[in-house]
Amino acid sequence: MSTPSENRSNTDQAPAASIAHNVIALYGVQIGRKLIPLVSIPYLARMLGPAGWGTVAFVGALAELLVICIEFGFNISATREVARHRDNPKASGKVMAGVLGAQACLAVTGIVVVLSVSRFLPIVRPELLAAGLVYAVAQGFAPLWFFQGLEQMRIAAALELSGKFTALFGLFLFVHGPDDAWRVLALNAVAPALTTAVGLTLVYRRIPMEAPSVATIRTALKMGAPMFVFRSAESLYGVGNVFLLGLFATPEIVGYFAAAEKIAKSAFGLLNPIREAIFPRLSHLAARGGKEAAAKLARRGAAVMISGGAILCAALLVFAPLATRLLLGGDFAPAVDALRILALLPLLLSVTYSVGFQWLLPFGKDALINQIILAAGLTNVALSFLLARPFLHVGMAWAVVVSEALVAIGMVTAVSRGTAGWSSQSIQTPLPTGELL
Repeated sequence: MSTPSENRSNTDQAPAASIAHNVIALYGVQIGRKLIPLVSIPYLARMLGPAGWGTVAFVGALAELLVICIEFGFNISATREVARHRDNPKASGKVMAGVLGAQACLAVTGIVVVLSVSRFLPIVRPELLAAGLVYAVAQGFAPLWFFQGLEQMRIAAALELSGKFTALFGLFLFVHGPDDAWRVLALNAVAPALTTAVGLTLVYRRIPMEAPSVATIRTALKMGAPMFVFRSAESLYGVGNVFLLGLFATPEIVGYFAAAEKIAKSAFGLLNPIREAIFPRLSHLAARGGKEAAAKLARRGAAVMISGGAILCAALLVFAPLATRLLLGGDFAPAVDALRILALLPLLLSVTYSVGFQWLLPFGKDALINQIILAAGLTNVALSFLLARPFLHVGMAWAVVVSEALVAIGMVTAVSRGTAGWSSQSIQTPLPTGELL
């Protein structure tokens, strides 16, 4: 007869195959994510031109900031909570109820703020703003974090790909010039809207449906607050760069930077399946005191991600002119300089995510991550005004790289100083989210 310890060992060893399956599923998503831009980017660059691209990117950045507010870090904190209590449908139901209730409150508040701010942004046309708001709400409510917490990425992959391919076909049907810019954002909302509708239907086949209460909403906000600080600070040098540049640069300049940034971050996206598949497994092991197994998995994941980031960095440095010409066309030639600078992003991001997500987050070091991210975010805002005003898209590219380098250095320093001193108790004790249970 097997003992409880043997059963636990078998349970923790079997997920190696599960991780592999999830990585494969997520790479299916990434293939779709990369194939679609290979078609959509050249098409939109030629249909919209630099100015049209810049306008769409600016409003899209504003929408992404609203997405961050609606998500409120739940895509990290709630994923971790579901991973810890995946065998308890009632507890998972309370998590879902609290998250959806909190997101509804956040969405209403965020929309009011965006509508108020947009009055002072002449670059934002009403139809673009409306499309951006639809996208933000649909994306913000997408429950892919639930399936990630259960390590059922194949479901999430199928949902996302079906929506993205639907949107791609819509681009060819409805976007034929700069006047159709608003339709780009409207079509971008198709994928998350489909994911949200179908995803929630599948979720409530697994867990009991429960109406949000003041208590569950309050607890969800408390659970997500540390990661909201993380995501908000990260947005200062993430999606916020296009928005910041658009405050004092022409749409054409915004278009050059946004196009270069999209190519660089799309390249890093090739590594996302590794991170997304490993994170819930690390959280699961950490919650059960599997210190050695979690550390071993984190080291392997970091080695793979950083190696991949270095290769992508070198490729972008060498092929920046070719990639710009093929993907964007001759009108975007000024984007080459920015892309060569942003080529460092895949390497820096691979360090940030493999260390921050695979070491610090599963071990409950949220506050430490927030300190690092917030310092880098504030640095990015300062550098944006110092460098982007005189040097435009090239200056903004340097501001992004310097800020991301600070994050990567901070993450590595934190792990090298703290890992040896982390006790098993710090791994076994979850973050203060037990009120949901």
